[in-house]
Amino acid sequence: MNRPSSLPDVSDNDDEPQSRIAYRLIEAMIVTHELPPGSRISEASLSAKLGIGRTPIREALQRLSFEGTVKIVPRSGAFVSEIDLVDQLAMIEVRKGIENVLAGRAARFAGEVERKRFRELALMFEKSAARNDGHIFVEADREFNSLIVATARNKYAAQAITPIEAQTRRFWYVHFKQFGDLQRVCTLHAFVARRIAENDEARAREGSDKIVDYAEEYTRKTLMFFGMG
Repeated sequence: MNRPSSLPDVSDNDDEPQSRIAYRLIEAMIVTHELPPGSRISEASLSAKLGIGRTPIREALQRLSFEGTVKIVPRSGAFVSEIDLVDQLAMIEVRKGIENVLAGRAARFAGEVERKRFRELALMFEKSAARNDGHIFVEADREFNSLIVATARNKYAAQAITPIEAQTRRFWYVHFKQFGDLQRVCTLHAFVARRIAENDEARAREGSDKIVDYAEEYTRKTLMFFGMG
């Protein structure tokens, strides 16, 4: 595929549907503001840029619309949704309960393969903190979230958390460097990854709550800065 270098390295995989690849690439463009809020999305342009057919692009946009990242307007097309700062606190309130359930279940059901990968992700978070490298954190966090959902084996919690995580990633990219603490958030994530790897359900839940509590803390800092707190 002819993808620009600014997009994440998503290798071609015959087992991965084109629509899923398109979803991951388009979401990355939205999160990083290559497609900024309010901008119109051209299926034809994306198809040419990503080297993916228009049908998978359309399916990806439908999924992004479900998550609230894209708004599809009849007879007008698709647009990148604006980031609602105030709405972040409402999402955090819901997010805490769902992620607590997911972290606990992931710790309960994680087998040897999952435990090994969670230990590796903990090392990635610690590496990110040591190097103060947000790119490593973003890469590790995306897989961390996906692996927790997969390991937890609860489709209802998975469906509920997906749109929340999508909006959280956009908010994080725009505001975290100014208002967040990378070392702290990496330490919190590494703690949960290690507790899941140890099948320690109670402490995985506890660590999950601390991650969301911290997310609320820096979200409130952001809102106060913009006079919304």
